[in-house]
Amino acid sequence: MNKYDIIKKPIITEKSTMAISDRKYTFEVAKSATKIDVKRAVEEIFGVKVESVTTINVKGKEKTMGVHSGFRPDWKKAIVKITEDSKTIEFFDSMM
Repeated sequence: MNKYDIIKKPIITEKSTMAISDRKYTFEVAKSATKIDVKRAVEEIFGVKVESVTTINVKGKEKTMGVHSGFRPDWKKAIVKITEDSKTIEFFDSMM
């Protein structure tokens, strides 16, 4: 699996932007990705040192449109904490 296939997109919410001050960054990742895969991908893409990775499987919400109902797809979220001596991720710096 390619490192760019593992990290799908950053998650920008109020809670995730507050965690940036604690050097924690949130990403949507591939469902089959492990913590080790996520760690390697973030280190290679952004050039930082990763201290820890926490992964969360998020269930899809039920959605209704008229009389039809269905579910959004399930997805996986990763919260990556970088080390103190590592530089920050520039993409998230513009958010603050």
